[in-house]
Amino acid sequence: MTRPMHHRAAACAALSLLALLAGCSPGDSDAPVVMPPPVQNPVPAPTPVSTAVAFMSDVHFQNVYGDFKSSQFAGIPTKDGKNATIRTMYAQLTSTRLFNENYFAFYAALDDAYAKGIRVVALPGDYTDDAQPMNVDGIAEIMKQYQAKGMRFFIAPGNHDPVEPYDDNEAGKNDFLTKDGKEQKIYATGNPACLAKDPTVICTDQVMEQGTERLMVKMGEFGFMPNKADLLWETPFSKYDAGKYTYDAALAQSSGKSREFEICAEGSGGAYKAAGEAKLGKAFTRCTKLIDTTYLVEPVKGLWLLSIDANVFVPNAKFDPANPTSFKGFDGAGNAGWNKVITHKMFLMEYIKSVAARAKAEGKQLMAFSHYPTMDFYANQTQAMKDVFKSGAFQTARVPDASVANAVAATGLRLHVGGHMHFNGTNDHTDGGGNYLVNVQSPSLAVYGAAYKVVTYKDADTIDVQTISLSTVPRFAELFPHYVVENDYLKGSSVPGDAVKRWDRSILDTRSYGEFTHQYFGELSRLRFMDEYWPCEMKEAAMALNGKQMLILSQLQTRVTLAQLKDAPGVLPLTAACASAGTPPGTTVAASTLATDWQDATVRAERLATAAGLRLDDFANLTPYAFYGDFHRTVYAGELALRDMGQARVNQYKVLMSAFPATPAPIVRIGDKPSDQNPVHVPFQQQFKGVFAILKGLGSAKPSDHFTVDLKGKKVSNASNNGLSFN
Repeated sequence: MTRPMHHRAAACAALSLLALLAGCSPGDSDAPVVMPPPVQNPVPAPTPVSTAVAFMSDVHFQNVYGDFKSSQFAGIPTKDGKNATIRTMYAQLTSTRLFNENYFAFYAALDDAYAKGIRVVALPGDYTDDAQPMNVDGIAEIMKQYQAKGMRFFIAPGNHDPVEPYDDNEAGKNDFLTKDGKEQKIYATGNPACLAKDPTVICTDQVMEQGTERLMVKMGEFGFMPNKADLLWETPFSKYDAGKYTYDAALAQSSGKSREFEICAEGSGGAYKAAGEAKLGKAFTRCTKLIDTTYLVEPVKGLWLLSIDANVFVPNAKFDPANPTSFKGFDGAGNAGWNKVITHKMFLMEYIKSVAARAKAEGKQLMAFSHYPTMDFYANQTQAMKDVFKSGAFQTARVPDASVANAVAATGLRLHVGGHMHFNGTNDHTDGGGNYLVNVQSPSLAVYGAAYKVVTYKDADTIDVQTISLSTVPRFAELFPHYVVENDYLKGSSVPGDAVKRWDRSILDTRSYGEFTHQYFGELSRLRFMDEYWPCEMKEAAMALNGKQMLILSQLQTRVTLAQLKDAPGVLPLTAACASAGTPPGTTVAASTLATDWQDATVRAERLATAAGLRLDDFANLTPYAFYGDFHRTVYAGELALRDMGQARVNQYKVLMSAFPATPAPIVRIGDKPSDQNPVHVPFQQQFKGVFAILKGLGSAKPSDHFTVDLKGKKVSNASNNGLSFN
């Protein structure tokens, strides 16, 4: 009699919803399939030669020479006979990802990895920009080119691929670029504008957003489906007779139907539903079946890659049991991440635990990756960011709860590579049971700090991680002539909506991809982040004060109020425009005393600069544009941003970080605004002490450039002496 490779626990306990529950019924297709416990004192397999794996996250590939398959619009004709199907530069400069130049960055990254001898490439999600057929087919064609040269690709799904679990034939974009420099709306044929035959809209299903099953089939050869060359391929639902893997058995179990699980609005369905309902004291609702694309593959002897489908699409109030495949019936996965995995995909947690145990028993080098981080990716600065900036700033809703790191560490998984936040960083966590987990955030190729990670096991308990920056990208300026036309149109247009979209043309003078993305982030900060993330009075200060003025203001002590600034012109470029009118105190000082107080503060600031071996006047070179650009670049690129700043500017920031009073005076507020009766220095010192503390935390985090992970010693160590830090 044959037996399955995996078997289920014999009984279930009514555990909490967050517990890792064993499957109860052999008939539940979505219950986890778990290996038997490893035998005592197993003999590990010989350690194989280490294989380097390149992790390229958040490519956000858009096929800039794709085909809309539309007689109405083919794109912008180019001199070499191709058509550029690109988004506007304004769209790029107001987005947290590039849409166009990352096409060339992907080629550059693959060429660089290939030249380094790397033949295994993992893509932790958002490999396309919204899973449109034109983009999916485009990146697949590129990967096939490199497969022909000996590379292998293994992908995980992100919240942009798919955007929804089922096809969205209403999707599209309104900012494709025309040859005249204008915006063109292009939507899928089910869009209301297309159904209404709006003459201003181009309609083509090349821009529809494809769902899970369609992507799984189309991208099957990149890990989603078994390959005859692999030594092992399985899903959380695989069952191999007599514990023996065969390609034919894997292929037979690889269909979407074989990989379904039940999800409900309140939590995991299937074998987990009863315990969840008991915990909540009510029945689960809006339950349906979805496909999970998780797979484990052994492409090289001894190397296990675990691609985790951490997309969680929770049925929402629009879910219709009579039409369960409508994309409108599900919330997006972007903010869900691992917070929802541990509650709504509990079978995955149990499967990860089984994989980790088997990898340890068999001496496999396990590398797990998913699109989403498993712990705080902001160097543990998340709460400070919530306290200082506007509600929702920096997408802090996407930071995993502390329970996530504990739950993932408890599975025994020791290394996870994530993406999603376009952030370069490293964090680690040890749970109460002593389980150690390292989360490596692989940066995006489509933003400032563009880079990929190379991960290699040096031995069973030591991992080397290198960050390969893409400062040089051939052909990165190939589309610039089209942006010149756009810029000319915007400058010459009298349409109010065009005037607000004018951007700084100097970005087209950049000489490298590194320079281009650096300036892109400056413009992104100016055009979007400063309004979206910074409270009014903080935005005014950040966009008006240079480094010298900031250092002096950190030392200022005055009784002159914000309301009196209008009567003390020329001292510092601030106003009371963001404050509410308050009641003046009984006794006041003349506004003219601000000049004397400012001079006293200047003397103190000079002493601080001199003590650090610097000149106060040099701080004036730290312009407002440079400062807030540096802040946002550090949020995203961490250690890589400090390298771009250079030692001199890092030293200036270190002085500013230590310059503020230990306990700044509190801000008097009227509602949610500061009172204009606050002394001039109070709002700045209170708020920017926090800003610089966050900047220091982000720039003093665990190593994120070249580092080693000691799994046994439970520590992350810098492997390079060239890194800069704010410590």
